[in-house]
Amino acid sequence: MRVVVKVGSAVLTQDGNIALDRMRSLVEFLSELKKEHEVILVSSGAVAGGYTELKLDRNNIANKQALAAIGQPVLMNKYANKFSKYEILTAQVLVTAANLNTPSDIKRVRATVETLLQNSVLPIVNENDATATDELELGDNDQLSAYIAKDMQADMLVILSDIDAYYDSDPRKNPEAKAFKTVNKISEEELHKEVTPNNVFATGGIVTKLKAAEYLLQANIDTFLASGFDLSDVKSFMLEGSHKGGTLFTCKG
Repeated sequence: MRVVVKVGSAVLTQDGNIALDRMRSLVEFLSELKKEHEVILVSSGAVAGGYTELKLDRNNIANKQALAAIGQPVLMNKYANKFSKYEILTAQVLVTAANLNTPSDIKRVRATVETLLQNSVLPIVNENDATATDELELGDNDQLSAYIAKDMQADMLVILSDIDAYYDSDPRKNPEAKAFKTVNKISEEELHKEVTPNNVFATGGIVTKLKAAEYLLQANIDTFLASGFDLSDVKSFMLEGSHKGGTLFTCKG
């Protein structure tokens, strides 16, 4: 399969720093996944990476863009070092919303990604936050990962988050909340709830993940949502074919 894996800022950062142990665990998992499948990583964390180097007010858009410009090479360097342990070469692919709205641009991005995959390189995709003002104000990498999954003709999107599954109510407020194992349809009501990000660097929440999953359901592409803090559920599902935890959004029965 061709698999897009999206990891969010809440997973990659802790106390204003890159969460290196979690990044190490992610890289180990992706190196295993890459043995069986083509893997594209959509990674948040550029702004947070920049903040580790320069403490600017993140509420100011110009500052946030500057932090992204500082943090993107910091993030890529850390990935490159960690993947090198597994003899995996990584590549940075920066895109803008405009790239993913223009058929000719999509074709060019896909050609680049195809070439990387054919040469066993792991593409790491992020929105070009240093110039994409609208994305910094409104967008999120959940949606970006859904666009990438569709436009790069992937078979599945895996979202690794601080949210470990889709529940029938908020598990942070209701200890009796039950996780859905498989979801075939997402209600309009759920898709239009208020976005509630939990991390100071994050721009989404469960709603943005549901919107990404819904977008891909329309394209007949599966989405698997699981914890990025504890990778046991995603490892069971993707490496062992055993669905122990996490939520699968699928059109297939």
